[in-house]
This record gives sequence, C-alpha cells and structure tokens, in this order.
Amino acid sequence: MAAATLVIVAHAAETLRISPVVAGNRVLVTFELADAYTDSVRQAISSGLRTTFTYQLELRTVATIWMDRTIATAIVTASDQFDNLTRRHTLTRTVDGRVEDTLVSDDENVVRRWLTMWKALPLCETAKLDPSRDYYVRISARARPSGESLLGLAKTISGQAKFRFGR
Repeated sequence: MAAATLVIVAHAAETLRISPVVAGNRVLVTFELADAYTDSVRQAISSGLRTTFTYQLELRTVATIWMDRTIATAIVTASDQFDNLTRRHTLTRTVDGRVEDTLVSDDENVVRRWLTMWKALPLCETAKLDPSRDYYVRISARARPSGESLLGLAKTISGQAKFRFGR
C-alpha cells in the first residue's frame, strides 16, 4: 500500500495535533491535545471528580458540489477516576462505547498522556477508500467536568488533517 501524505491543519493555537497514516489495510490516527492538561483539570481530578476527555473522529472525503461525505466515525473517551484514599488513578479508554483498555497508576505523567494522547487508533479499512480522492480526519475534543472549557477557550477544540491514499 502507498503511504499517506499528510498536512496538518489545527485550530485553537495548534494544540490539537492530528496524524493520519495508512498502514497495511487501515487508516490509523495518532493525535494529541497538547495543552489540555491544565491546572483546572488537575484540580478536578484531585477533588475526586471523574474526568473524561471525549474525542469525536470523522474520516471524510471532499465533495465537489455538495457536503463532504463521511466515510467513518468513532467516539473515543479517556477517563480518570482518582481515589483520594489510595492516591491512585483508575484510567479507562473506550472506543464507541466499548472498554478498550484500563490502567491503574499513581504517576501524573501517565495520567496526562492517557487523557490527551492516542497512538495508532484504527479508524477505517482502506477498502472503503478511493485512491483518486482526497481525505481528511476531523477531530473535536471536549472535557468533563466542564466547569472551565479546555484551554480557557471554546468548549470544544477542533482540528483536522488532510491525507492522500494511493497516490
């Protein structure tokens, strides 16, 4: 398979970095919400509030006349439930409502990476793609509790990255 060519276009001061790649017969997406682990997120976590980052992913193709066509979607979450007694974080990741991974840690750096970084998330089989078309992955991110918006900006941070398949 041909490798994907990417161009990253991110909003909100380039804090959402998105890298789609074609590997084997799949489109894989790696992304990071770089500046989202703020003091207010740390405070919410340390208070014992379950903290969840939700990412909505869309693989789309550009349409010449009408709206862009959606090829695949996924909703992924990364959650942290801090236990004040044991001083440990129970971390959970879901993809489209299914628990994909769990981890218990007392390391804040592990928590930060767990909530804000995803690596090689499978989004779509390449059989659904047309090599003559251009594609992009769009991601919208938000955090709960939402007492303060991410980065002190809009409640949802969005970004997108273009790529080509098969050229």
